[in-house]
Amino acid sequence: MKKSLSLLLTAAVSITMLSACGNNDDAKNTANNAKTGNNGTTTEAADPASEISGTITFLTNRTDMIDKEYVDYAKRFKEKYPNAEVKFEAVKDVDKDTKIRLSTGDFPDVVLVPTITASDLPKYFAPLDDLGLNDKIYFKDYKSFEGKVYGISVGATTTGIVYNKKAFADAGITSVPKTLDEFYAAAEKLKAKGIIPFASNFKDQWPLYPWGSELPSSLAGNANLNNERVNSDAPYTMDNAYGQALTIIRTMNEKGYLEPDINSTNWEQSKKDVASGKFAMYFLGNWVIPQVISSGTTSENVGFFPMPYDNSGKVNVVLAPDWGYGVNKNSKHLETAKAFVKWMLEDSGFDKFAGFIPVLKDRQSDMPQLAEFESFNPTKIEAVTDTPESTEIVNQAQITKEAFVQEFVLSKDPQSILDKYNDKWAKAKKAVSK
Repeated sequence: MKKSLSLLLTAAVSITMLSACGNNDDAKNTANNAKTGNNGTTTEAADPASEISGTITFLTNRTDMIDKEYVDYAKRFKEKYPNAEVKFEAVKDVDKDTKIRLSTGDFPDVVLVPTITASDLPKYFAPLDDLGLNDKIYFKDYKSFEGKVYGISVGATTTGIVYNKKAFADAGITSVPKTLDEFYAAAEKLKAKGIIPFASNFKDQWPLYPWGSELPSSLAGNANLNNERVNSDAPYTMDNAYGQALTIIRTMNEKGYLEPDINSTNWEQSKKDVASGKFAMYFLGNWVIPQVISSGTTSENVGFFPMPYDNSGKVNVVLAPDWGYGVNKNSKHLETAKAFVKWMLEDSGFDKFAGFIPVLKDRQSDMPQLAEFESFNPTKIEAVTDTPESTEIVNQAQITKEAFVQEFVLSKDPQSILDKYNDKWAKAKKAVSK
């Protein structure tokens, strides 16, 4: 389904809050009825301030915010809920780490929901429908099962080229490339000027995700591309969207447009290098823009445009939810954990800090880089949730798309890598169908 990015930037929906108060028996009965609802289900009024107490922990992927912004978040959350405290724990590979913790049954109160099948969501997470946000957010079905919401996206993203404008100007690049040939030509000019064209963060692996998912979907113009793999025993070919996307980054490496030593890259340092102009570009989501700016440059020096993956002059981009907040169903302080999720969405300001398109429909992004991105009139494709069957095959095959990208780029025979992953896919597909 296609939806304009501008819709996300301008939509407005009023948010109302239910409350119950009073100090007599009738008022108490009213509050109790509001808490359980006429049908026995929990409603938004289930969060009276008195129930928001205890200490909870949030497991996050934002290692850069520990001892910094999260200190302020903890202070502000406690100001709203004096009887509650929140602690933050950060890990680099949040998907892998969270899956391991889920398997043990011992995981923090609030996490970013990992890539598990939708049917497994109720095993680990509490429904969030009682937060009163279901009709006020985008991607409501993102982490849901049988009509219940188990995860709410921290924000919306689109993927493109984040670039240092001064580096472009110093290399004599007078206009943003709109075709793949122009993109390669710009990279060649940067290289000739002594500027490293592209920061891939190859060694850290996870920053390679757009090449294995978002870009293939854009190339195919199909949000369901990853799900439709279940219809084939050999979904990866050189001439389809997967092979074409992987070939672009392989070509960039062959031409010397990536880091001089791709096996010794460093994520945190790369943000400083893009900010300083030592590196010129990233291919990542809009979420990285504020991180580049805070690493040593100005907002005016950072631009954002769609990745030109062919020479047509037209481009599709995927509009997608980021990680989703999930609450441990066995949390000792369940209401506090839920209140924290709502606070993060409504009060923290994290979406603006992180450069996200707000997931709340009544919020607007004021990032000039998103306005620049929109000026290229890309066709937006709204991401869809991975189907249980697709997720099950991926997990059975133990396919990590970023590792797939690494192998394809470094192999002397890229077709052999496609064959390897097709074989893994076919065997897993057969196994899960039994």
